[in-house]
Formats: sequence, structure tokens, C-alpha cells
Amino acid sequence: MELAKTLNISAVGALITSPRSLEVNDYVTLTIPAPSITSSALIPAGMPPIQARVKRAQEAGDVYLVGVEFLKPIG
Repeated sequence: MELAKTLNISAVGALITSPRSLEVNDYVTLTIPAPSITSSALIPAGMPPIQARVKRAQEAGDVYLVGVEFLKPIG
């Protein structure tokens, strides 16, 4: 398990930071914690893990920017 920071999220994908490199077409499982009261209602509380495919990845200093596409849209 690795901690990643979500920079952008939509119903079909997300841009995250990762401490390690991922390859395009790798499959990943994302677990998103329950949202706070002030965050978007796009992500329901108690959401199960999300399966996603890496669409792009690039090094950005000491992390990697990773764009993923969800295998099933959320929301």
C-alpha cells in the first residue's frame, strides 16, 4: 500500500502523485477515504476500492504525476 495525493478527480479518472514510477497500461487499485463535509459530493462515503488503468505518467521532482482512467465511472 502506498499513499498517493489526488490532484484532480472526475467521474472517469484522476490525476495523482505517486512516490514510485508506474507504467502506462498498468492496473492499480485506488482507495479513497471518506470525504470531509466541505469536499465534493462526487465521491460517496464508504466507497469501495476503484480499479483504474494508468494512462500517462511523468516524473516531477521526487514524485511521479500519474493520470488514471477508472475501469467503471464513479458517482
